[in-house]
Amino acid sequence: MAEQILLGIDLGAESGRVMAGRWDGSRLLLEELHRFPNGPVELAGTLRWDAPRLWQEIQHGLGLAARRFGRQVESVGVDTWGLDYVLLSQSGELLGLPFCYRDTRTRGHLAETLHRVPRAEIFAATGAQFLEINTLYQWCAHHAASPEVFQAADTFLMMPDWLNWCLSGSRVAEFTDATTTQFCDPIRRTWSVELLQRLGLPMHCLPELVPPGTKLGDLRRSVGAATGLGSLPVIVPATHDTGSAVAAVPVAETGRPNWAYISSGTWSLVGIETGAPLLSARALELNVTNEGGVDGTWRVLKNVMGLWLVQRCRQAFADRGGTADYARLTELAAAAPALRSLVDPDDPRFLNPSDMPAAMQAFCRETSQPVPADEGSLIRCALESLALKYAEVLTEIAELGGEPIGVVHMVGGGSKNSLLNQLTADACRRPVIAGPAEATVMGNILMQARTLGELGSLPELRAAVRASGEMSRFEPTAGSVEMWAEARQRFARLCRRPVKIM
Repeated sequence: MAEQILLGIDLGAESGRVMAGRWDGSRLLLEELHRFPNGPVELAGTLRWDAPRLWQEIQHGLGLAARRFGRQVESVGVDTWGLDYVLLSQSGELLGLPFCYRDTRTRGHLAETLHRVPRAEIFAATGAQFLEINTLYQWCAHHAASPEVFQAADTFLMMPDWLNWCLSGSRVAEFTDATTTQFCDPIRRTWSVELLQRLGLPMHCLPELVPPGTKLGDLRRSVGAATGLGSLPVIVPATHDTGSAVAAVPVAETGRPNWAYISSGTWSLVGIETGAPLLSARALELNVTNEGGVDGTWRVLKNVMGLWLVQRCRQAFADRGGTADYARLTELAAAAPALRSLVDPDDPRFLNPSDMPAAMQAFCRETSQPVPADEGSLIRCALESLALKYAEVLTEIAELGGEPIGVVHMVGGGSKNSLLNQLTADACRRPVIAGPAEATVMGNILMQARTLGELGSLPELRAAVRASGEMSRFEPTAGSVEMWAEARQRFARLCRRPVKIM
């Protein structure tokens, strides 16, 4: 068949990309057309996303695609991080710059909400993990502070939905990203309107939900003309970046799954794939989340503070004139003493500290551990703590799934960190298959190809990933069992949780 060109727009909390996928019917070759930085902007004491600049960068990338491939381009799709949203007026005015989930305005709103609606009832209505950064508590805070904004709002759109509106004019919400809000019903697959009613939150602006793979229509004429792409279908993949990444986990379906995934980036999403949401009392107790996936699948997972720890350490080092290269920092970490100091990645102090190294050192000091003083020791502390956190979460998830986990798939940008991959294999005592690093954009683009009739089932999509991506296998280090068992015990005490063995 003739080669097809499909465009994937992939936005993370640290950077965004416009990628071209060259699909020949069996393999996907990726080409980066435009990469640009992302990050929250401080504005009048709040943290916001510079949405107009992101849209400007995306248009620039689309223009590069048109110059590179001309009318060969057959479709475009968007994925982004979850939780954050925009409000549009009826005429399409952006009602303020969107807040970043790390903004402090949500503090206290989770506890306040639980006073009004019991935890068990919220979980039954949403299946979502309780995190103060969730869209639900963002809405509570936003509505309490600025009710007039909601009165003017015609449409609520999650970040990828807003970008789809920029591209096509369509005002709909894609299901996988909607399930990150904590006001989407996992059974009815609708908005949890009863919950919003009980909390006195507006519902008039909630758009129609659509599944991944939906064709929204063509590019706006103005966008087609400005970029040179002309008329081009806009297709929604799993617009939550983890949804696209998990769709591209390169597993071969053989009977009941016994694999888990870690989608590793700024956040680490650690979980399993199921055919239905898990809403038991034990799932509530373990505080897992159920997020929608492709073809009716569910991602039962926990959000773990991921490589944010390393990213913020790197930034602090760079600000002080130190090492700013990720590869060099990993080398320094590999040479540092093993399992000397550990932190709980999910401690709230690490959500958005002004100085990540100082926050980690304070944790170690308060827990009577050696205080990591140099770059290598700090990065090793972060990576070993993440690996131990992954092991803890996978133990809990395996209990819920009722199946032993035989292998762990590490996908996303973090899969390029060989030290983290090996530490994860050692901590989990399971093989780790690392890659593809570009799982998110591969899932995005291959879902577009599927909508255009080039692929059938989800297993076919994953077979295409296996044919296209590069994977490495990491086995647990021989003779390390006792050392890591002791570390797991120590980590559990630091996190104030009883230790379990997967």
